[in-house]
Amino acid sequence: MDINIWLYTLTSVIIISIVSFTGIFTLSMKEKTLKRIIIYLVSLSAGSFFGDAFIHLLPETVEEFGFGFEISIHILLGIIAFFILEKILHWHHYHFPHNKNQIHPFAIMNLIGDSVHNFIDGLIIGASYLISFPVGIATTLAVILHEIPQEISDFGVLIHGGFSKTKALFFNFLTALTAILGAIVSLLLSSFIENLTMILIPFAAGAFIYIAGSDLIPELHKEVEIRKSLLQFVFFNLGLLLMFLLIFIE
Repeated sequence: MDINIWLYTLTSVIIISIVSFTGIFTLSMKEKTLKRIIIYLVSLSAGSFFGDAFIHLLPETVEEFGFGFEISIHILLGIIAFFILEKILHWHHYHFPHNKNQIHPFAIMNLIGDSVHNFIDGLIIGASYLISFPVGIATTLAVILHEIPQEISDFGVLIHGGFSKTKALFFNFLTALTAILGAIVSLLLSSFIENLTMILIPFAAGAFIYIAGSDLIPELHKEVEIRKSLLQFVFFNLGLLLMFLLIFIE
């Protein structure tokens, strides 16, 4: 394999991992102000997750492989896997001592889901550079523009889930590093495993649908004030809109 493909791919995913630090811009904000806007970042994240699943991941899968029984099974496996993971996390939360700074299960679920997503981003970027340099650059740009609003939203979700600002930034960066792992796997195994993304992309879509619908949306329903609920709705739709606008740069 051309060494340049490795160079271009790894450079791209390292840049994408660095994008996870966009959450640092919120560190200068006062704690009171940050807490006031966190729920709207959760709304933005929920919209982004749904948008990513239904506007990007699933359409890409259908276009490439069609929408048959096998694709449906992979989506359901994503939902089932994260249902089981959440049950385990809730069991741990219930059976073991915890303090007021206990990390909420939905925040951990967010990290897991983001890791899967970033891993798949790495797989796709690696595969894109295997096709051609221009396709690789185009895919990298699309992922970066996708990650900027998502990483800010994820940072808000982690804060809302009990992480300190420093730990939220650190763990968000760790999940971003899985893009590097995904790229390496893509380049190493592309010659041996055919249609690998046919499994991973719908699986990730199922995971995102589950996290947004089961974890994030219920958090939004805890706020019943009309004005704040309307703002949540606006940010939710903004998340969808951001994902939709990315269609035009792909």
